[in-house]
Amino acid sequence: MPRLALLLTTVIWGATFPATKAALEQIPPLSFLLLRFLIGTLLVLLWFVICRHRLHHDRAVLEASALTTVFLFLGYLLQTVGLRQTSASNSAFLTALYVIFVPMILMRIDRRVVSATAIAMVGLWLLVKPDTSMNLGDLMTLGCAVAFAGHIICLERFARKVDAPSLFVWQMVAMTVLFLPAPWWEEATRSAFSPTAVLLVALGVTGVFATLAFAVQIWAQRLVPAQQVALLFASEPAYAAWLSWYFLGETLDMQGWIGSALILLAVMIGAFGG
Repeated sequence: MPRLALLLTTVIWGATFPATKAALEQIPPLSFLLLRFLIGTLLVLLWFVICRHRLHHDRAVLEASALTTVFLFLGYLLQTVGLRQTSASNSAFLTALYVIFVPMILMRIDRRVVSATAIAMVGLWLLVKPDTSMNLGDLMTLGCAVAFAGHIICLERFARKVDAPSLFVWQMVAMTVLFLPAPWWEEATRSAFSPTAVLLVALGVTGVFATLAFAVQIWAQRLVPAQQVALLFASEPAYAAWLSWYFLGETLDMQGWIGSALILLAVMIGAFGG
């Protein structure tokens, strides 16, 4: 059940790609992230009030939240800034390298994981078709993959030791605070925040549904090993490609379909097989 829940949440992560891409025609990226996490934080706090769940703020929870937020913030920051200097295909491929980094960092390498990871990497290469040249944007995106790997590893460790809902809400609050200077730094105009249909839909997908997906991830990581979580999340580019093809009319050739099929095969082998 937790693995299936993670796989379904990955569909939401994939949906954030076309939604965000459409919204970024109107609003700068970091300002959009501020709105996304602000909405998510308000919703989570509302849930705490309605359910009367106690918000823990002991030292263990705050330290765990601080460490996980560092990795989460660096992941989003490096990915967003790096995307300005590299192609979307390179960004998608390099970000997904956390599939490799997680088991390497944890030293959890077995035959099935290695086979599934290799299949996933081939599928990702066929799907996103990255070029082989490297620039500063690529290096920043590589750093983002390491940061997201660190976040997945931290969640596996801390979600089992401290109150998971409190760990979740403190991360959301911290991300909102860290992105507060974004409109000033990006010199965003008032029109960028106009409540257009595109922006509202994008914030609904990222601020509401992606927040729910994040909550499910924290719950599931109390039960699923980090290397399997990373492999499950490798299906995100496949979902993003399919949804962009369907909703945005982006092309997806036979090589892309084969690549996305290989990614899902790798997920079945590595996360559900055995």
